[in-house]
Amino acid sequence: MQIGRREVLGALGGVAATGAGLWTIERRLWAGERARLAMPPLVDARESRKVALRAQTGRTRFGSGAPSLTAGFNQSFLGPTLLLPQGEVEADIRNALEEDVTVHWHGLLVPGEVDGGPHDPIAPGIRRRAALAIAQGPLLAWYHSHVHGATARHVYAGLAGTIQISDGLDDDRGLPSRYGIDDLTLIVQDRRFDEAGRMVYDLTPTDILNGFHGNRILVNGQFGATAVVPRGIVRLRILNASNARTYTLLFPDGRKMHLTGTDGGLLPQPRATGVLRISSGERAEVLVDFSDGAGAQMISGRGEIPILDFTVDPGLAVRIDRLPDRIAPDLPPVPEPDGPTRRFALNTGGGAVQGRGAAQGEDAQGHSHGEGHGHGQALVDMAGETASTSSHDLHDFSINNRVYDPNRTDFHIPKGTTERWIISGGAGGEHPFHIHGVQFRVVDEAGGMVRIENSGWKDTVLVAGQTEIIVRFDHSAPPEFPYMYHSHILEHEDAGMMGQFTVG
Repeated sequence: MQIGRREVLGALGGVAATGAGLWTIERRLWAGERARLAMPPLVDARESRKVALRAQTGRTRFGSGAPSLTAGFNQSFLGPTLLLPQGEVEADIRNALEEDVTVHWHGLLVPGEVDGGPHDPIAPGIRRRAALAIAQGPLLAWYHSHVHGATARHVYAGLAGTIQISDGLDDDRGLPSRYGIDDLTLIVQDRRFDEAGRMVYDLTPTDILNGFHGNRILVNGQFGATAVVPRGIVRLRILNASNARTYTLLFPDGRKMHLTGTDGGLLPQPRATGVLRISSGERAEVLVDFSDGAGAQMISGRGEIPILDFTVDPGLAVRIDRLPDRIAPDLPPVPEPDGPTRRFALNTGGGAVQGRGAAQGEDAQGHSHGEGHGHGQALVDMAGETASTSSHDLHDFSINNRVYDPNRTDFHIPKGTTERWIISGGAGGEHPFHIHGVQFRVVDEAGGMVRIENSGWKDTVLVAGQTEIIVRFDHSAPPEFPYMYHSHILEHEDAGMMGQFTVG
Protein backbone atom coordinates (compact mmCIF):
# COMPACT_ATOMS: atom_id res chain seq x y z
CA MET A 1 0.00 0.00 0.00
CA GLN A 2 1.27 3.47 -0.83
CA ILE A 3 0.87 6.72 1.07
CA GLY A 4 -0.33 9.20 -1.52
CA ARG A 5 -1.01 12.85 -0.90
CA ARG A 6 -4.32 13.39 -2.68
CA GLU A 7 -5.93 9.95 -2.83
CA VAL A 8 -4.85 8.78 0.60
CA LEU A 9 -4.45 11.75 2.90
CA GLY A 10 -7.29 13.63 1.26
CA ALA A 11 -7.58 16.97 -0.52
CA LEU A 12 -6.70 20.15 1.30
CA GLY A 13 -9.75 21.96 0.07
CA GLY A 14 -10.40 25.30 1.72
CA VAL A 15 -8.64 24.68 5.01
CA ALA A 16 -6.45 27.68 5.75
CA ALA A 17 -2.89 27.28 7.00
CA THR A 18 -2.68 30.56 8.88
CA GLY A 19 -4.87 32.94 10.85
CA ALA A 20 -7.12 32.86 13.89
CA GLY A 21 -9.32 30.11 12.44
CA LEU A 22 -6.54 27.54 12.69
CA TRP A 23 -7.86 25.91 15.83
CA THR A 24 -11.63 26.14 15.23
CA ILE A 25 -12.50 23.99 12.19
CA GLU A 26 -15.60 21.86 12.56
CA ARG A 27 -15.83 21.58 16.33
CA ARG A 28 -18.45 18.86 15.89
CA LEU A 29 -15.75 16.53 14.58
CA TRP A 30 -13.87 16.74 17.85
CA ALA A 31 -16.75 17.04 20.31
CA GLY A 32 -17.47 14.64 23.12
CA GLU A 33 -15.78 13.50 26.29
CA ARG A 34 -12.08 14.25 26.37
CA ALA A 35 -9.97 11.12 26.22
CA ARG A 36 -7.13 10.45 28.61
CA LEU A 37 -3.76 11.00 26.97
CA ALA A 38 -2.23 7.67 26.03
CA MET A 39 1.49 7.01 25.99
CA PRO A 40 3.22 5.39 23.02
CA PRO A 41 3.68 1.65 23.65
CA LEU A 42 6.84 1.00 25.66
CA VAL A 43 9.47 -1.41 24.31
CA ASP A 44 11.78 -2.11 27.24
CA ALA A 45 15.02 -3.49 25.79
CA ARG A 46 17.16 -3.12 28.91
CA GLU A 47 17.44 -6.87 29.37
CA SER A 48 16.97 -8.28 25.86
CA ARG A 49 19.10 -5.56 24.20
CA LYS A 50 17.01 -6.06 21.07
CA VAL A 51 14.34 -3.95 19.40
CA ALA A 52 12.23 -4.75 16.34
CA LEU A 53 10.68 -2.04 14.15
CA ARG A 54 8.37 -2.60 11.19
CA ALA A 55 7.60 0.37 8.94
CA GLN A 56 3.99 -0.03 7.85
CA THR A 57 0.89 1.82 6.73
CA GLY A 58 -2.46 1.88 8.50
CA ARG A 59 -5.66 3.83 8.99
CA THR A 60 -5.97 6.25 11.88
CA ARG A 61 -9.04 8.16 13.04
CA PHE A 62 -8.25 11.47 14.71
CA GLY A 63 -11.09 12.62 16.93
CA SER A 64 -14.36 11.68 15.27
CA GLY A 65 -13.12 12.58 11.79
CA ALA A 66 -12.94 10.31 8.77
CA PRO A 67 -10.08 7.77 8.81
CA SER A 68 -6.76 8.89 7.38
CA LEU A 69 -4.20 6.62 5.77
CA THR A 70 -1.08 7.03 7.89
CA ALA A 71 2.21 5.28 8.57
CA GLY A 72 4.08 4.17 11.65
CA PHE A 73 6.47 1.72 13.20
CA ASN A 74 4.72 -1.40 14.56
CA GLN A 75 1.38 0.44 14.45
CA SER A 76 -0.71 2.69 12.26
CA PHE A 77 0.69 6.05 13.41
CA LEU A 78 4.02 6.90 15.09
CA GLY A 79 6.08 4.23 16.85
CA PRO A 80 6.81 2.81 20.29
CA THR A 81 9.04 4.40 22.90
CA LEU A 82 12.32 2.47 22.88
CA LEU A 83 13.80 2.17 26.38
CA LEU A 84 17.46 1.33 25.76
CA PRO A 85 20.36 0.49 28.08
CA GLN A 86 23.91 1.62 27.65
CA GLY A 87 26.09 -0.78 25.68
CA GLU A 88 25.28 -2.93 22.65
CA VAL A 89 21.72 -2.96 21.29
CA GLU A 90 20.55 -4.72 18.11
CA ALA A 91 17.83 -3.10 16.01
CA ASP A 92 15.90 -5.31 13.58
CA ILE A 93 14.14 -3.16 10.97
CA ARG A 94 11.64 -4.39 8.38
CA ASN A 95 10.16 -2.31 5.57
CA ALA A 96 6.54 -3.21 4.77
CA LEU A 97 6.01 -0.04 2.72
CA GLU A 98 6.06 0.11 -1.07
CA GLU A 99 8.97 2.53 -1.15
CA ASP A 100 12.35 3.00 0.51
CA VAL A 101 12.56 3.95 4.16
CA THR A 102 15.41 4.62 6.58
CA VAL A 103 15.61 4.75 10.36
CA HIS A 104 17.77 7.66 11.50
CA TRP A 105 18.72 7.52 15.20
CA HIS A 106 18.44 11.23 15.85
CA GLY A 107 20.52 12.03 18.94
CA LEU A 108 22.46 8.76 19.16
CA LEU A 109 26.23 8.98 18.79
CA VAL A 110 26.77 6.10 16.37
CA PRO A 111 29.03 5.68 13.31
CA GLY A 112 27.81 6.75 9.90
CA GLU A 113 27.35 3.11 8.84
CA VAL A 114 24.41 2.74 11.25
CA ASP A 115 23.24 6.37 11.50
CA GLY A 116 20.31 5.69 9.16
CA GLY A 117 20.74 8.72 6.93
CA PRO A 118 19.69 9.05 3.29
CA HIS A 119 22.62 6.89 2.07
CA ASP A 120 21.23 3.85 3.89
CA PRO A 121 17.80 3.16 2.31
CA ILE A 122 15.90 -0.02 3.14
CA ALA A 123 14.03 -1.22 0.07
CA PRO A 124 10.43 -2.52 0.20
CA GLY A 125 10.22 -5.99 1.72
CA ILE A 126 13.80 -5.87 3.00
CA ARG A 127 14.95 -6.58 6.56
CA ARG A 128 17.97 -4.77 8.01
CA ARG A 129 19.85 -5.19 11.28
CA ALA A 130 21.83 -2.40 12.91
CA ALA A 131 24.21 -2.82 15.84
CA LEU A 132 24.04 0.26 18.05
CA ALA A 133 26.87 0.78 20.55
CA ILE A 134 25.36 3.23 23.06
CA ALA A 135 27.92 5.05 25.19
CA GLN A 136 25.79 8.00 26.29
CA GLY A 137 24.19 8.98 29.56
CA PRO A 138 20.43 9.23 30.13
CA LEU A 139 18.66 11.29 27.48
CA LEU A 140 15.65 11.58 25.19
CA ALA A 141 16.41 10.92 21.51
CA TRP A 142 14.16 9.90 18.64
CA TYR A 143 14.07 7.92 15.43
CA HIS A 144 12.49 8.77 12.08
CA SER A 145 12.67 8.08 8.37
CA HIS A 146 15.29 10.14 6.55
CA VAL A 147 14.92 9.39 2.81
CA HIS A 148 16.07 12.44 0.86
CA GLY A 149 13.14 14.12 -0.86
CA ALA A 150 10.65 12.15 1.27
CA THR A 151 11.66 12.95 4.87
CA ALA A 152 8.95 15.58 5.37
CA ARG A 153 6.20 13.36 3.98
CA HIS A 154 7.36 10.28 5.89
CA VAL A 155 7.60 12.02 9.28
CA TYR A 156 4.29 13.77 8.65
CA ALA A 157 2.61 10.44 7.88
CA GLY A 158 3.86 9.07 11.22
CA LEU A 159 7.25 7.39 10.73
CA ALA A 160 8.76 8.61 14.00
CA GLY A 161 9.09 7.61 17.66
CA THR A 162 11.08 8.37 20.81
CA ILE A 163 14.11 6.78 22.45
CA GLN A 164 14.95 6.88 26.14
CA ILE A 165 18.47 5.90 27.21
CA SER A 166 18.45 4.71 30.81
CA ASP A 167 21.22 3.95 33.29
CA GLY A 168 18.74 2.81 35.95
CA LEU A 169 19.67 5.57 38.41
CA ASP A 170 16.65 7.89 38.21
CA ASP A 171 15.50 6.85 41.69
CA ASP A 172 18.83 8.02 43.11
CA ARG A 173 18.40 11.32 41.28
CA GLY A 174 14.90 11.87 42.64
CA LEU A 175 13.40 11.93 39.14
CA PRO A 176 9.92 10.57 38.34
CA SER A 177 10.20 7.35 36.35
CA ARG A 178 6.77 5.64 36.28
CA TYR A 179 6.06 5.58 32.56
CA GLY A 180 2.72 7.16 31.75
CA ILE A 181 1.98 8.09 35.39
CA ASP A 182 4.49 10.67 36.64
CA ASP A 183 6.88 10.28 33.68
CA LEU A 184 5.11 11.37 30.48
CA THR A 185 6.37 11.21 26.91
CA LEU A 186 4.88 14.04 24.82
CA ILE A 187 5.34 13.89 21.02
CA VAL A 188 4.05 17.28 19.87
CA GLN A 189 3.07 17.70 16.21
CA ASP A 190 0.88 20.04 14.21
CA ARG A 191 -1.14 18.45 11.44
CA ARG A 192 -3.59 19.82 8.90
CA PHE A 193 -7.13 18.44 8.68
CA ASP A 194 -9.83 18.97 6.09
CA GLU A 195 -13.52 19.49 6.84
CA ALA A 196 -14.12 15.75 7.04
CA GLY A 197 -11.43 15.39 9.71
CA ARG A 198 -8.89 13.72 7.43
CA MET A 199 -5.21 14.52 7.89
CA VAL A 200 -3.91 16.11 4.68
CA TYR A 201 -0.50 16.90 3.22
CA ASP A 202 -0.65 18.81 -0.04
CA LEU A 203 2.17 21.29 -0.42
CA THR A 204 1.53 24.83 -1.59
CA PRO A 205 4.28 27.32 -2.51
CA THR A 206 3.76 28.91 0.93
CA ASP A 207 4.25 25.54 2.62
CA ILE A 208 7.51 25.03 0.77
CA LEU A 209 8.74 28.54 1.58
CA ASN A 210 7.83 28.50 5.29
CA GLY A 211 7.65 24.80 6.04
CA PHE A 212 4.37 22.92 6.44
CA HIS A 213 2.15 24.16 9.30
CA GLY A 214 -1.01 22.45 10.46
CA ASN A 215 -4.30 23.61 11.94
CA ARG A 216 -4.45 21.20 14.89
CA ILE A 217 -1.99 20.09 17.55
CA LEU A 218 -1.58 16.38 18.21
CA VAL A 219 0.16 14.99 21.29
CA ASN A 220 1.12 11.32 20.92
CA GLY A 221 -1.15 11.23 17.86
CA GLN A 222 -4.20 12.44 19.82
CA PHE A 223 -6.14 15.67 19.58
CA GLY A 224 -7.82 17.21 22.62
CA ALA A 225 -6.72 14.53 25.10
CA THR A 226 -6.09 15.28 28.78
CA ALA A 227 -2.99 14.19 30.69
CA VAL A 228 -3.96 12.74 34.08
CA VAL A 229 -1.20 13.20 36.66
CA PRO A 230 -0.62 12.65 40.39
CA ARG A 231 -0.60 15.47 42.93
CA GLY A 232 3.17 15.87 42.95
CA ILE A 233 6.17 16.38 40.69
CA VAL A 234 5.66 15.19 37.10
CA ARG A 235 8.33 14.67 34.48
CA LEU A 236 7.55 15.71 30.89
CA ARG A 237 9.82 14.40 28.12
CA ILE A 238 8.94 16.65 25.18
CA LEU A 239 9.78 15.99 21.53
CA ASN A 240 8.90 18.51 18.83
CA ALA A 241 8.25 16.15 15.90
CA SER A 242 6.48 18.79 13.80
CA ASN A 243 7.70 19.34 10.27
CA ALA A 244 8.41 23.05 10.77
CA ARG A 245 6.60 24.67 13.70
CA THR A 246 8.48 26.09 16.68
CA TYR A 247 6.58 26.12 20.00
CA THR A 248 6.89 28.64 22.83
CA LEU A 249 5.54 26.54 25.69
CA LEU A 250 4.13 28.02 28.89
CA PHE A 251 1.40 27.60 31.49
CA PRO A 252 -0.99 30.60 31.63
CA ASP A 253 -1.45 30.10 35.40
CA GLY A 254 2.21 31.02 35.82
CA ARG A 255 3.52 27.68 37.06
CA LYS A 256 7.15 27.05 36.24
CA MET A 257 8.77 24.37 34.16
CA HIS A 258 12.05 23.14 35.63
CA LEU A 259 14.39 22.18 32.80
CA THR A 260 16.33 19.00 33.63
CA GLY A 261 17.54 17.83 30.24
CA THR A 262 18.30 18.99 26.70
CA ASP A 263 18.97 17.03 23.50
CA GLY A 264 22.22 15.59 24.82
CA GLY A 265 21.23 14.60 28.34
CA LEU A 266 20.67 15.73 31.90
CA LEU A 267 21.62 19.11 33.37
CA PRO A 268 23.43 19.33 36.74
CA GLN A 269 20.34 20.73 38.47
CA PRO A 270 16.82 21.82 37.50
CA ARG A 271 16.57 25.32 36.01
CA ALA A 272 13.25 27.13 36.43
CA THR A 273 11.67 28.89 33.48
CA GLY A 274 8.25 30.24 32.65
CA VAL A 275 8.74 29.80 28.89
CA LEU A 276 10.34 26.99 26.90
CA ARG A 277 11.13 27.45 23.22
CA ILE A 278 11.48 24.19 21.26
CA SER A 279 11.92 23.89 17.50
CA SER A 280 11.49 20.96 15.14
CA GLY A 281 13.77 18.08 16.10
CA GLU A 282 14.62 19.42 19.56
CA ARG A 283 13.86 17.65 22.83
CA ALA A 284 13.53 18.92 26.38
CA GLU A 285 12.88 17.30 29.75
CA VAL A 286 11.10 19.36 32.41
CA LEU A 287 9.62 18.85 35.86
CA VAL A 288 6.26 20.45 36.66
CA ASP A 289 4.81 20.73 40.16
CA PHE A 290 1.13 19.73 40.46
CA SER A 291 1.15 19.49 44.27
CA ASP A 292 -1.47 22.28 44.47
CA GLY A 293 -4.00 19.81 43.07
CA ALA A 294 -5.11 22.23 40.36
CA GLY A 295 -5.40 21.34 36.71
CA ALA A 296 -3.52 23.37 34.13
CA GLN A 297 -3.19 23.92 30.41
CA MET A 298 0.04 24.08 28.45
CA ILE A 299 -0.13 26.48 25.51
CA SER A 300 2.21 27.83 22.87
CA GLY A 301 2.45 31.55 23.50
CA ARG A 302 2.59 32.64 19.89
CA GLY A 303 -1.15 32.92 19.21
CA GLU A 304 -1.97 31.10 22.47
CA ILE A 305 -2.28 27.77 20.74
CA PRO A 306 -3.58 25.08 23.14
CA ILE A 307 -1.13 22.17 23.44
CA LEU A 308 -2.28 19.91 26.30
CA ASP A 309 -4.59 19.99 29.32
CA PHE A 310 -3.53 18.44 32.63
CA THR A 311 -5.85 17.23 35.38
CA VAL A 312 -4.80 15.97 38.80
CA ASP A 313 -6.10 12.61 40.02
CA PRO A 314 -5.81 12.56 43.85
CA GLY A 315 -6.13 8.77 43.72
CA LEU A 316 -2.76 8.36 42.00
CA ALA A 317 0.05 7.64 44.43
CA VAL A 318 2.59 10.46 44.70
CA ARG A 319 6.15 9.17 44.47
CA ILE A 320 8.09 12.44 44.09
CA ASP A 321 6.90 15.44 46.11
CA ARG A 322 9.89 17.79 45.89
CA LEU A 323 12.25 19.02 43.21
CA PRO A 324 15.71 17.41 43.33
CA ASP A 325 18.63 19.67 44.17
CA ARG A 326 21.17 17.93 41.92
CA ILE A 327 20.61 15.36 39.21
CA ALA A 328 23.94 15.10 37.35
CA PRO A 329 27.60 16.16 37.60
CA ASP A 330 28.56 19.61 36.41
CA LEU A 331 28.91 19.94 32.67
CA PRO A 332 32.54 19.82 31.54
CA PRO A 333 34.09 23.04 30.26
CA VAL A 334 33.36 23.84 26.63
CA PRO A 335 36.23 22.20 24.70
CA GLU A 336 38.75 24.40 22.93
CA PRO A 337 38.64 24.05 19.14
CA ASP A 338 41.72 22.55 17.54
CA GLY A 339 40.33 22.50 14.01
CA PRO A 340 39.11 25.14 11.58
CA THR A 341 36.20 27.50 12.02
CA ARG A 342 33.43 26.81 9.51
CA ARG A 343 30.66 29.19 8.49
CA PHE A 344 27.27 28.07 7.23
CA ALA A 345 24.64 30.33 5.67
CA LEU A 346 21.17 28.81 5.42
CA ASN A 347 19.79 30.15 2.16
CA THR A 348 16.09 30.36 1.31
CA GLY A 349 16.49 32.36 -1.85
CA GLY A 350 18.96 33.42 -4.47
CA GLY A 351 18.93 30.67 -7.10
CA ALA A 352 22.04 28.68 -6.18
CA VAL A 353 23.92 27.03 -9.05
CA GLN A 354 23.50 23.34 -8.40
CA GLY A 355 26.74 21.53 -7.59
CA ARG A 356 28.88 24.59 -8.44
CA GLY A 357 28.09 27.15 -5.74
CA ALA A 358 31.24 28.16 -3.86
CA ALA A 359 31.21 27.64 -0.12
CA GLN A 360 31.46 30.81 1.93
CA GLY A 361 34.03 31.92 4.49
CA GLU A 362 36.42 29.41 6.01
CA ASP A 363 34.57 26.24 5.06
CA ALA A 364 35.44 26.26 1.35
CA GLN A 365 36.87 22.72 1.37
CA GLY A 366 33.89 21.15 -0.39
CA HIS A 367 34.38 19.65 -3.83
CA SER A 368 31.71 18.85 -6.38
CA HIS A 369 31.63 15.21 -7.50
CA GLY A 370 28.47 15.22 -9.58
CA GLU A 371 25.31 17.00 -10.51
CA GLY A 372 22.26 17.09 -8.27
CA HIS A 373 18.58 17.63 -8.91
CA GLY A 374 17.59 19.35 -12.10
CA HIS A 375 16.18 22.86 -12.08
CA GLY A 376 12.60 22.96 -10.85
CA GLN A 377 12.42 19.24 -10.05
CA ALA A 378 9.26 18.42 -8.12
CA LEU A 379 8.90 16.57 -4.85
CA VAL A 380 7.44 13.13 -5.61
CA ASP A 381 5.01 11.37 -3.30
CA MET A 382 4.51 7.62 -2.83
CA ALA A 383 1.85 7.44 -5.51
CA GLY A 384 4.10 9.10 -8.07
CA GLU A 385 2.10 12.32 -7.99
CA THR A 386 3.94 15.61 -7.86
CA ALA A 387 3.54 18.87 -5.99
CA SER A 388 4.93 21.74 -8.02
CA THR A 389 7.48 23.87 -6.22
CA SER A 390 6.07 26.79 -8.22
CA SER A 391 7.93 30.05 -7.56
CA HIS A 392 10.23 28.44 -4.98
CA ASP A 393 12.16 25.69 -6.72
CA LEU A 394 14.91 23.51 -5.31
CA HIS A 395 17.55 26.14 -6.10
CA ASP A 396 16.01 28.44 -3.48
CA PHE A 397 17.03 26.16 -0.57
CA SER A 398 20.70 25.58 0.09
CA ILE A 399 23.57 25.94 2.54
CA ASN A 400 26.35 28.29 1.47
CA ASN A 401 24.53 28.55 -1.87
CA ARG A 402 25.01 24.83 -2.50
CA VAL A 403 21.94 22.68 -2.96
CA TYR A 404 22.35 19.21 -1.48
CA ASP A 405 24.01 16.71 -3.80
CA PRO A 406 24.25 13.11 -2.51
CA ASN A 407 27.32 12.58 -4.71
CA ARG A 408 29.27 15.52 -3.27
CA THR A 409 31.29 15.47 -0.04
CA ASP A 410 31.29 18.98 1.32
CA PHE A 411 34.28 18.48 3.65
CA HIS A 412 36.22 15.88 5.65
CA ILE A 413 37.02 16.11 9.39
CA PRO A 414 39.76 14.11 11.15
CA LYS A 415 38.30 11.97 13.92
CA GLY A 416 38.81 13.48 17.37
CA THR A 417 38.82 17.07 16.09
CA THR A 418 36.94 19.90 17.81
CA GLU A 419 35.66 22.72 15.59
CA ARG A 420 33.85 26.03 15.85
CA TRP A 421 30.81 26.31 13.58
CA ILE A 422 29.03 29.62 12.97
CA ILE A 423 25.56 29.25 11.46
CA SER A 424 23.53 32.16 10.12
CA GLY A 425 19.89 32.13 9.10
CA GLY A 426 20.16 35.04 6.70
CA ALA A 427 16.94 36.64 5.50
CA GLY A 428 15.10 33.33 5.70
CA GLY A 429 14.11 33.71 9.36
CA GLU A 430 14.65 31.06 12.03
CA HIS A 431 15.95 27.60 11.22
CA PRO A 432 16.44 24.55 13.46
CA PHE A 433 19.89 23.23 12.53
CA HIS A 434 20.82 19.57 13.14
CA ILE A 435 24.14 17.72 12.83
CA HIS A 436 24.28 13.92 12.67
CA GLY A 437 26.61 11.86 14.83
CA VAL A 438 27.72 14.60 17.24
CA GLN A 439 26.79 16.68 20.23
CA PHE A 440 27.76 20.32 20.60
CA ARG A 441 27.67 23.23 23.01
CA VAL A 442 26.09 26.54 22.09
CA VAL A 443 28.40 29.41 23.05
CA ASP A 444 26.78 32.44 21.42
CA GLU A 445 23.37 33.37 20.02
CA ALA A 446 23.12 36.55 17.95
CA GLY A 447 25.97 38.08 19.94
CA GLY A 448 24.18 37.63 23.24
CA MET A 449 23.37 35.22 26.03
CA VAL A 450 22.69 31.56 25.37
CA ARG A 451 19.03 30.67 25.95
CA ILE A 452 18.19 28.28 28.77
CA GLU A 453 17.03 25.69 26.22
CA ASN A 454 20.62 25.56 24.91
CA SER A 455 22.38 25.36 28.27
CA GLY A 456 23.32 21.68 27.91
CA TRP A 457 24.61 19.37 25.19
CA LYS A 458 22.71 19.71 21.92
CA ASP A 459 22.40 18.15 18.48
CA THR A 460 19.76 20.56 17.14
CA VAL A 461 19.65 24.31 17.70
CA LEU A 462 17.24 27.03 16.61
CA VAL A 463 19.23 29.60 14.64
CA ALA A 464 17.83 33.14 14.76
CA GLY A 465 20.31 35.50 13.18
CA GLN A 466 23.64 33.87 13.99
CA THR A 467 24.55 31.02 16.34
CA GLU A 468 28.02 29.81 17.33
CA ILE A 469 28.62 26.23 18.47
CA ILE A 470 31.60 24.09 19.49
CA VAL A 471 31.47 20.57 18.03
CA ARG A 472 33.62 17.50 18.68
CA PHE A 473 33.77 14.68 16.12
CA ASP A 474 34.44 11.36 17.86
CA HIS A 475 32.72 8.90 15.53
CA SER A 476 33.63 7.83 12.02
CA ALA A 477 31.58 8.40 8.90
CA PRO A 478 33.05 6.99 5.67
CA PRO A 479 32.30 8.34 2.17
CA GLU A 480 29.65 5.64 1.62
CA PHE A 481 27.79 6.69 4.80
CA PRO A 482 28.52 10.37 5.51
CA TYR A 483 26.93 12.42 8.26
CA MET A 484 24.37 15.08 7.35
CA TYR A 485 23.96 18.68 8.53
CA HIS A 486 20.71 20.37 7.63
CA SER A 487 17.75 22.52 8.46
CA HIS A 488 15.17 20.59 10.46
CA ILE A 489 12.36 22.38 8.69
CA LEU A 490 11.75 19.18 6.81
CA GLU A 491 10.40 20.73 3.61
CA HIS A 492 13.57 22.85 3.40
CA GLU A 493 15.77 19.82 4.05
CA ASP A 494 14.03 17.86 1.27
CA ALA A 495 14.39 20.83 -1.06
CA GLY A 496 18.16 21.02 -0.69
CA MET A 497 19.06 22.79 2.59
CA MET A 498 21.44 20.01 3.58
CA GLY A 499 25.08 19.06 3.26
CA GLN A 500 27.23 16.07 4.18
CA PHE A 501 30.70 15.39 5.56
CA THR A 502 32.95 12.48 6.37
CA VAL A 503 34.88 11.77 9.58
CA GLY A 504 37.91 9.50 9.88
